[in-house]
Amino acid sequence: MLVTTNSTTYRSFLDRYFHFQENRTSLKTELMASFTTFITMVYIVFVNPKILGDAGMNSQAVFVTTALITGIACLAMGIIAKLPIALAPGMGINAYFAYVLVGSMGLTWQTGMALIFLGASGLFLLSVFRLRYWMIANIPFSIRIGVSSGCGLLITLIGLHNAEIIVADPDTMVRLGNPTSYPFILGCLSFLIVAVLAQRGWNSSILLSFIVVTLIGWLIDPAVVYHGVVSLPPDISQVVGQLDFSKVFEVSLFGVIISVMLINLFESSGTFIAVTDKAGLADKNGHYPNQQRSLYIDSASSALGSAMGTSAVTAYVESASGVAVGGRTGMMACGVGVLFLLMIFFSPLEKMVPLYATTGALIYIGVLMASDLARVKWDDLTESVPAFVTTIMMPFSFTITEGIATGFITYVFMKLFSGKYKELTACTVIMALLFLARYIFL
Repeated sequence: MLVTTNSTTYRSFLDRYFHFQENRTSLKTELMASFTTFITMVYIVFVNPKILGDAGMNSQAVFVTTALITGIACLAMGIIAKLPIALAPGMGINAYFAYVLVGSMGLTWQTGMALIFLGASGLFLLSVFRLRYWMIANIPFSIRIGVSSGCGLLITLIGLHNAEIIVADPDTMVRLGNPTSYPFILGCLSFLIVAVLAQRGWNSSILLSFIVVTLIGWLIDPAVVYHGVVSLPPDISQVVGQLDFSKVFEVSLFGVIISVMLINLFESSGTFIAVTDKAGLADKNGHYPNQQRSLYIDSASSALGSAMGTSAVTAYVESASGVAVGGRTGMMACGVGVLFLLMIFFSPLEKMVPLYATTGALIYIGVLMASDLARVKWDDLTESVPAFVTTIMMPFSFTITEGIATGFITYVFMKLFSGKYKELTACTVIMALLFLARYIFL
């Protein structure tokens, strides 16, 4: 009888705190939504360590810190903002950090992560001073589309490279890799599995692709070795708090900080609006409950994530999968957070997953991000040209910064000399001038 009373009291507290009745949900429904969301986004604890490991970071430590910051951010979102939105290190920023800042520009990973931290901190200040949505409203739609699509193409290029499907060539710049190699074959297979399962409505398509490709690799590829399943978490001190600010304030790196801030700004803001709208929590103007709290948590988690050595954290659109099965409250986010915290004990699995197993996830995310190009006004060159320039400059220059910079400059030039200068906003002109000054004084 006592157990029943305690259970009832406990459930009553959760009902009151998360407003289950008002949101037409229940604890059982929220927990099912938590598990669904977790399954759709748990791939990040395998992809993030592989990408950051290519920058010279300890992948085992990154596996743990990725799970930790995801758990902390989700619990904060659930308890404080009470929203059904999960957060984790963002795809795109992690690839930009590893392959551009460290790989292409030659920065140390400690310096690169410090730049990510400053960009995330800038987003936090925008949230504190309530400038975040002002910027979203005043940055051209075509630029936003270009940034999203360009990031998608850059991520796709990285995915193709990781599986050796596309390799460097001194004569043609790039060429097709060896179609008979294990990375090529299994990399292609990983993408096809994700694409087919996603088309059939399987929310866990990316995770299932990881499992299938890793198991096949274990059977046929000598490089894939089983290291166990469960263990105590490894030492994470070698990646936590290892930020190097000694070179981050050089003029040439100013654009990097702005780029990181804008990428997080576009990605997380769009996700918040999309998920809360799907959950029936947003009004016609895109406002939803505890909006300012959610922005604080999002940007603070992003800064904390970079300080912990996991790259910037952002809201995950995969949260919509949990909302689709009934998740409506912060209890869903809390459940996701707890499940990710438990993942810190499964670090041996990270060693077993081959790099080419991440190819499917990277290309599929590229498909989703590039799909926004359909929304560009192609018949208006003052909109389509900046969107196109922003998009193609990211993969072709192998840096997000140049895509954003050339996009803003092109937009202002097109509007100014096409007689549509009245469509320019102060925010857009300022950004274009800042990036132009960066090129002049670089």
